Amino acid sequence: MVKKLDRNKLRQKKHRSIRKKIVGTAERPRLAVYRSLQNIFVQVIDDTTGNTLVSASTIEKGAKIENGSNIEAAKQIGERIAKKALDKGITTVVFDRGGYVYTGRVKAVADAAREAGLKF
Repeated sequence: MVKKLDRNKLRQKKHRSIRKKIVGTAERPRLAVYRSLQNIFVQVIDDTTGNTLVSASTIEKGAKIENGSNIEAAKQIGERIAKKALDKGITTVVFDRGGYVYTGRVKAVADAAREAGLKF
């Protein structure tokens, strides 16, 4: 009998390993990415206090994104999170890919945030 791999459990295990090394501080918060099958969610988090400083997603009001699960939507969310972070005075962040492979939508969010002015 062949065991079927649970990809989400493997991703969560990778994410726990990554989180042991990556910590967001008040000076340099963590930019966390979560992608589901239909949407993408991004948060800027200060881990010392446990507060979410800024967030953006494809389902928030005013997003006006028809298909939230493609690369174009990821680029828009990356630009939006960078704009919100810069408005709050956050210029540098630590990127947390959430256990996902750094390609596709995750890479599109990172590239768009960099182009919009965030440094990481």
